[in-house]
Amino acid sequence: MARIVGGIATSHVPAIGRAIAKHQEDEPYWKPWFDGFQPVRRWLAEVRPDVAVVLYNDHGLNFFLDKMPTFAVGAAAEYRNADEGWGIPTLPPFAGHPALSWHLIEQLVGDAFDITSCQEMLVDHAFTLPLALLWPAAGGPCPVRTVPVCINTVQFPLPSARRCWDLGQAIGRAVQAWPGDERVVIVGSGGLSHQLDGPRAGFMNPVFDRRFMASLIDDPTWATQYTVPQLVELAGTQGVELLMWLAMRGALHGGVRQVHANYHIPISNTAAGLLALAPA
Repeated sequence: MARIVGGIATSHVPAIGRAIAKHQEDEPYWKPWFDGFQPVRRWLAEVRPDVAVVLYNDHGLNFFLDKMPTFAVGAAAEYRNADEGWGIPTLPPFAGHPALSWHLIEQLVGDAFDITSCQEMLVDHAFTLPLALLWPAAGGPCPVRTVPVCINTVQFPLPSARRCWDLGQAIGRAVQAWPGDERVVIVGSGGLSHQLDGPRAGFMNPVFDRRFMASLIDDPTWATQYTVPQLVELAGTQGVELLMWLAMRGALHGGVRQVHANYHIPISNTAAGLLALAPA
């Protein structure tokens, strides 16, 4: 039986990719952010996951406003990155796990989730940056196999916080039902509070962000009390990416303990967070 060894949530600001490419990790602006990953990398070396199920939102590289599934799961042998226009170097392909992907798709459909199955899939910075931060490979391939799970946080209507929590719960059940012996880490990519456009451009809400991060340990369904418009009000239009954090936590059934947490503001115009959790 596969085992979930933990979950990680992190921000995915494109500027992080440029900082990595320019070797700016130790510059004063960036150092508080990049230093936060050292303890998480040491923990990953101890628990040795074989597979990362990555919950993220696509920004137009694979899906666009004319065709935006609510939930999509990749089922390819590999996932390629491409130029998004942010000035981030294109990374080598990421290895997939088609058998586990199809198992996940079948289990989620059996749990009444309408899934778009993707046998080819481009992955953007929301997928690539967390993996580059967690497993820096100096331009080489990522050492874990991957299963991309894309959640729409771009084109309304968006799935509710409760629905994303339920999705995470279903992913956790599906992984635990997989007969292989893989060690799996769940990665939630996005957020925290930020708004990139409109009269509130530049908006961040550290009080809400910290309360949300704490809730994932002590009261994990806390954010499900809010509607999507309420989350937009609290966290900003793009801050609803916190839905990926919530789905990640949903996949970790039962209690958790904090491995490490980091909160840094701002990166570009985003409140950036990092949270690693292990089963209690």
